[in-house]
Amino acid sequence: MNEAETVTPQSTEQTIEPSMFDSPEWTGVPPQPAPSSSGQSEPLVGIRFQAVGKVYHYLAAGFPNLKPGQWVIVDTVRGRQMGQVATLKTPRAHGGPYKRIERLASGRDMAMRHYHENRELEAMIACRAESAGLRLPIKIVRAEYSFDGQTLTFLYSSDEDERIEVGALRERMGHLYRARLEFRQISPREVAKILGGLGACGIEERCCSRFLTEFSPISIKHAKEQNLSLNPHDITGMCGRLRCCLVYEFEQYVQARSTLPKVKSVIGTPMGEGKVVEILHLRDSVKVRLGDGPEAREMIFHREQLTPLEELRRLQEKALNGTCDKHEGGGCDCGRKGPKEDAQAPTQAAAPTAAAPAAEQFEDTPPTPRVRDPQRDAQIKARQEKVKAQQQERQQRRDDIRRQLKNKAQQQGSAPSAPSAPSTPSAPSAPSDARHIQRPEQPERRSDRSDRSDRGDRGNPPQQNPQRSQQQQRRPLARRDNSRPNRPPQSDDNAKPQNPES
Repeated sequence: MNEAETVTPQSTEQTIEPSMFDSPEWTGVPPQPAPSSSGQSEPLVGIRFQAVGKVYHYLAAGFPNLKPGQWVIVDTVRGRQMGQVATLKTPRAHGGPYKRIERLASGRDMAMRHYHENRELEAMIACRAESAGLRLPIKIVRAEYSFDGQTLTFLYSSDEDERIEVGALRERMGHLYRARLEFRQISPREVAKILGGLGACGIEERCCSRFLTEFSPISIKHAKEQNLSLNPHDITGMCGRLRCCLVYEFEQYVQARSTLPKVKSVIGTPMGEGKVVEILHLRDSVKVRLGDGPEAREMIFHREQLTPLEELRRLQEKALNGTCDKHEGGGCDCGRKGPKEDAQAPTQAAAPTAAAPAAEQFEDTPPTPRVRDPQRDAQIKARQEKVKAQQQERQQRRDDIRRQLKNKAQQQGSAPSAPSAPSTPSAPSAPSDARHIQRPEQPERRSDRSDRSDRGDRGNPPQQNPQRSQQQQRRPLARRDNSRPNRPPQSDDNAKPQNPES
């Protein structure tokens, strides 16, 4: 047996040396940490996905050497995203549950990130062109790719109050980009934050683009509380909304106003009594006008040098009148009882015991006579007599009118009838009243027919009937009487006779 055969066989496995591409700095995969048996809570780190964006907290278990500025891969609502570590401080308000950091960003992840950022500008320009072709009232502000490049989000704004349909735009962009497209509308404040630029106050970079991570609700109350001008040009930012800086000192103004006296209130100062003209919130002082007339002057006093004279006067009046509000709760320091206790004291002293008979509890005391005011009674009596006299006067006037109408009707009934002569019609008895004109008595219709029968044949000219001509002259008078309400009934004598031969 030779020597080679006596050598023990060695392992055929060869150890591969690690490459630089397998190092944690390149792959981002950290070494698996040993499970800790201590009961300490896992550390939290704040991660930001935009340059000036909101900070979200994640669990940093297994990454003890994280530093601000490093890039990590985390899981979000929109999928896997790459974020930057912003802070290592634990938040004050612990929410939950928190997600974990998956791994550190590798060199390949950073290269893909730069690649997608370069494509975002191209996608935004293409989307703006398609939107202009469709004539949609929107403005494409930004395009964002996700970490893996599978989702493309377009941020747009619109001045319309109603919702804008972007279905046609999504369909057109789907032919250009093979990714899941999302369109999200943002507010004017977010638009100003993305675009950047000079601020309304002249600052080189706007506050929202520089350090504001969230937008606080702002109303016109913030400007009124700080005694600012309500001119829209002075309190409006570049976004067209109220400036974000109105919130910076609002709490200080509210706190100072609660401790300082109001404007136009009278206070006491080391120089005497004066009236508040202006409140200096940030200096915790007020400007007071001392004196009146040409000798008046204005001085500034600190809050500790003021004496609230009006409050002291009101407390003294309450103490003298017995209307102390503090006495009801048991904390009165004015030395006088309230009105409720003063009224309850004699009642409790005079109240009988429960064993006393009912006759003693309810005594038959006569009612207090009412004190009458003779001057008021005389005024009421004079007013009643005046009203009664006016009613009697109106009743007397009505009786006189009825009597006159009755006499006039009797005179018309007893007046003689007008003569029957057709040539001389009689004048009315009362020419002043045109309603009671007596018409002359009309001739009988029989005589008219008899005259018409004497005309003869058709060839002979008709004879003139004087009675007929007189009737025609009186016809306009009958027509004028038709419009009067008290017109007597019209007889059939004025009707036009028919031709017997026809």
